[in-house]
Amino acid sequence: MHKETLEDIGEKELINRLGKFMPINQVSDDCALIKTKNEDLLINTDSLVENVHFNENTICPQDLGWKAVVSNISDLLSSGSKKTIGITISLILPAKTEWIWVEGLYIGVNQALKKYGGIILGGDCSKGDEKIISITAFGIQGELELRRNACKPGDIIFTTGIHGLSKLGFMIQNKINFDNDVSLNEKLISKSIKHFCRPQVYPNFLKNLLKTRTNKKTRRIGCTDSSDGLFQAIQDLAIASNCKAIINYEKIPKDKNWPKGDKWDEYYFFGGEDYELVFSLPKKWANNLTNLNKNIYEIGYFTNGGPSIEFKDKNKNQLLKNKPFKHF
Repeated sequence: MHKETLEDIGEKELINRLGKFMPINQVSDDCALIKTKNEDLLINTDSLVENVHFNENTICPQDLGWKAVVSNISDLLSSGSKKTIGITISLILPAKTEWIWVEGLYIGVNQALKKYGGIILGGDCSKGDEKIISITAFGIQGELELRRNACKPGDIIFTTGIHGLSKLGFMIQNKINFDNDVSLNEKLISKSIKHFCRPQVYPNFLKNLLKTRTNKKTRRIGCTDSSDGLFQAIQDLAIASNCKAIINYEKIPKDKNWPKGDKWDEYYFFGGEDYELVFSLPKKWANNLTNLNKNIYEIGYFTNGGPSIEFKDKNKNQLLKNKPFKHF
């Protein structure tokens, strides 16, 4: 008799099953919320695994340290963290790992913390066959609670930036061959490698949301980040909020040098590791925010219906047949 494996059930189902051992809704967002007498805490853990997320050819130790921190801060921001307190770092390393590699990793970690806030609080080390960097980040919950299940029918869907660049950077670093009819612009190559190696986040995002809020009593909005790809981010919001997402392909922001074609649309929507925020707002709030910040892009809206994604242009729905990145 066949026994279920993680490959059979996939990452999302694994998380759902593990959630049965936890308090209700504990796994509905990337961050855990810990209520205290003073300010509530947000806690997030993210791991980077050798030969799954990185290898020695794709990224240097300094950039890897930076990226390990930013991936966690992105999750904190997508839950409404107003300040990063600090991080702990757990390392699993082969015994033959050179000290200079570890030193470079921590240089990159501190560079990210210097820019985005927080300190190293401690951690753990152990021996293993492959390198694993696991970071737990601690933040303070801000006035606005950003949650996946807070989207509503009628909300406008936004993203903070362009997707697909990190996927392209990863492919370039891995020296993956592209079709002969594709000629990549040098600016696009440089930009994509930077997005893969040194992703950025948006610490002023929450301040801008508060500045443009139309109803001061509103405390919750729908939000997540696109670490697993733009499609997965929208799907997570739709499922958690029990809404249908309608995406306007024509409004999707792309680099001006981004190649055309179905394969490049797949890289764009399913690439992952862009760490852009994907969120929704009521129309009046949405108008105020776009007037203040021109780097916020409207890409669709939520409507009544079962949790799903559709394109406004029905011809683009063939894209939805693609599969998001799977860890198993």
